[in-house]
Parts: sequence; C-alpha cells; structure tokens
Amino acid sequence: MLKAASAASVSTLRRTIRPRGGAAAPLSSSIVGATRSLADAATPVEVEHGRGQWKTYGDLESFKPGKFQIKCFNKISPKGLKRFDEEKFDVREDGSDAANAHAILLRSHKLKEEEVVHTVRAIARCGAGTNNIPVARMTELGIPVFNTPGANANAVKELVICGMLLGSRRVVDGINHMKDLGQQGLARERVEKDKALFGGREVMGKTLAVIGLGHIGASTARDASAALGMNIVGYDPGLSIESALKLPREITLVDSIQAACADADYISLNIPYIKGEGGTHGIINGDIIDSCKSDAVFLNFARGELVESEAMKAFLDRGDGRYVTDFPDDLCWDHKNAVVLPHLGASTEEAEDAAASMAADTIKEFLEHGTIKNSVNFPDTALPAKDENTVRFTVVNENHPGLLAGITEAFARSDLNIVQQINHSLGPVAYNVLDIDTTAHDNIVDFKNVQEEITMLEGVLSSRIIYGAPGTGYAKNLGGDYFV
Repeated sequence: MLKAASAASVSTLRRTIRPRGGAAAPLSSSIVGATRSLADAATPVEVEHGRGQWKTYGDLESFKPGKFQIKCFNKISPKGLKRFDEEKFDVREDGSDAANAHAILLRSHKLKEEEVVHTVRAIARCGAGTNNIPVARMTELGIPVFNTPGANANAVKELVICGMLLGSRRVVDGINHMKDLGQQGLARERVEKDKALFGGREVMGKTLAVIGLGHIGASTARDASAALGMNIVGYDPGLSIESALKLPREITLVDSIQAACADADYISLNIPYIKGEGGTHGIINGDIIDSCKSDAVFLNFARGELVESEAMKAFLDRGDGRYVTDFPDDLCWDHKNAVVLPHLGASTEEAEDAAASMAADTIKEFLEHGTIKNSVNFPDTALPAKDENTVRFTVVNENHPGLLAGITEAFARSDLNIVQQINHSLGPVAYNVLDIDTTAHDNIVDFKNVQEEITMLEGVLSSRIIYGAPGTGYAKNLGGDYFV
C-alpha cells in the first residue's frame, strides 16, 4: 500500500481504463500515485486514486496533491475566498489554470460543458440565478449545482425601493434637465421655475403588489409596509414557511398574478426566469398589463425575459405608467416612461462578499462532509458528524428503484457494516451518504474493490470516499468505463 501522496509523489506511471466486463487497457501518462491511505485513522483506509482516462489532467507541475483544487471564473470576493483553508484548498483565481479542478466557483461566467473536467465534484454560483450554468446536463453527469439564495436579497431590495421612488418622481429627467441648464448657465435662474415639469406622487398609502415572495420579495414587502406605510398584496404559489414568517402581518395574499396587479400602484417582480412549457418566459404579458391601472409602475429587478416588451411598450405609450428595470430592453430602453439601469441588483460590496462566502461554505461542506444545501438540482442532504472509527461514503445515482439495495448489498458482501445512512432524491437524481464502521477490521479496510463494484452498478454516476486526504477517493462511471 502506498502512503498518502505528497507533492514529490507525482510520477510517470502506467494508467488504465477498465471497460465494463473487459480487461484493463493501459495508457502511458503522468499521474498522481495509484493508491492513498489515511495513516492517522484508527484503522488505515486504502482507496485507489489515479486510474481511468482523465478528460484533462495537465498542469502537473503546479498541481498540489492533498488539496482540493477550486477553479474560479470571474473575480470572486477575497472575503469569500478566505473561507477556504490554505492547508486543504488550492484556489485558482480567475485566469489561472485549474486543469484538475474539484469544484468550480463563478458569478456571471456562462459555463460550458467542456470547461467541466471529469475531476469536478460540484459547482457553486455566487448569486441566486443559475441560467449561466447547464444545470440539466450537470444533473445527468451527477454534479450538484449550488447557489446562494438570500445573500444578495438586501442589495436587490434596496434597488427595488430606489426604483419605486424613481418611478414615482421624475428624478432622472430632472437630473438631466439640470445638467442641460447648467451647460447653458441657466440653472440658478430656472431651478424653481422648472420644478413643475417633474411632479410626482408619494408612495405612502399606495398599494404594492409583490410577485414572488422569496428572500427578496418578502424583504421588499416587509420594508415597504413598515418603513414606507404601503399596503401590500402578494402572490407566490410556492410560498415557503421561512419566507411566510418574514412577511408583514397586514399583507393580503391572492391566488393569481392578475389578482395581485389589478389594483396595485406598484408591481415588483421577484420570480425566477424558467424557460419552456409552464415556465415564466413573458409571464407579464398583454393580458396582465392591460388589467393594471394606467399609471401603474412596474419594477423588474428579476429577469428581463419575464416581461413581454411589445406589451410593455404599448402600455407606456398609452398612459402615464412607468417601467423601471436593470435589464436591457430593445423596445423600451429610450422610452420617456422607462428607466433602464445597468444590472446593478447585487452589485454592492456587501452582497458580493456575502454571496462568495456562502458559496465557499457550501462547497466546503460538500467536499469535506458530503453535505448538500442550497442545490438547485440535488436534494438537501445532511448526515450527522461521523464517528472517528467510520469512513464516509457518498454515491450519486439515477433515481431508479433497486439501486439503494444494490449499494448496501455491495458493502455486505465486503463485510463492511453501515453505521448510519441517508438517501434523498430529487427528480432524476438520488444522493446517498453512508458511514462505514472500521472497528471490526484488524488491518486495512480496502475500499478499492467495493468502490469499483458500487460505481459500476447500472445507474450509478459517481462515488466518493471521504477519509481525510483532500482531492482523493472520487470515482465516476463514464458510460461503462471506470474513472478514479
């Protein structure tokens, strides 16, 4: 058995691909050592590391065995990156090569499948939306995608309230007017005379319809009611208990978007953009807009695609309604009744720090303990802390009947006892976390064979042994080929 590899253990070996049911086919390549052991465990654990065809290996000279490698796309908040312990994590910031990444951290980068190497176990976005990640394909590959719900909620809420005020008073028009007067040397002369050109209304006592009562929507509703004295109407068919507890007591909940908008003076959109049938593309359409007050103010700091541009332009053309958004709109961008901002919703230092910190913590919990929280494609899963005489084993598989039995039977055949386990599923994928007892074994508990057996079960996508050596113990079933 080889001891845990150090930086000096990188060597040129012969590695193999083992097709299902076939003999191992050797390939000559530079890899990290063939096996790893946990020397400080109560019972040493041997797992295999370094067999199988790597999609990309590269960068051997700077690769750091014994550390989780984190690939960052975009500029990630330094405060968030500091959450990664340098002894366990090798963080490659934006622009740095990370050919052996174990996890990916990104903000707005549009991720392509070819950028996700076979070593990647998880992806986290510093933000709520995941439209820039091919989530469905990652699910097929057995890779959880995490987001950071609520991390930017306060920043977006403040911009929504700002937008409400911009839509109530022609502040932007007034600023531009004063700049023109200043250039002409007429600002002092006209400052009082021209103020009547930019009249408006107050928000106190007006009705705000909040469409979507998640972190941002609930926060907006609460502050608009408590601080601004507004009447709140809300709509959210998937309202969670957590969000419901944050709502103002005086809120009126209705059963449709149209019912929420009908008598509202302000309408805040706080729902995700979902493509396809039954999705939210163009959900604010002509029928909804036509049912609103002629002077209603729409606030869209969620996604531009939620609103039908043609219907919105027609609404702005015929009345005194307003549209305030931080998404581009090809038809409304220069309309006198529209205020189109850069995408500023989460662009505050505090929000970027909070999102990056949450994303980093989520990745750490998954890589170090197998815990899943805030994933958009995997079920929330957490097993209590493992005993020192156990080893944690995780399995990602297609959600088919009988697979869990196949996994547990494989351990039984290897005389390995399961101390505690949990199995959760979400749609097409299932996730298992099992703690295996090592106390009944006098010598080495050899996981190589049982891991290969489990990983190569029909429907299993990947497995992982969490035993103390960061970056090792991961295996994938690549269409019948065993990658470890």
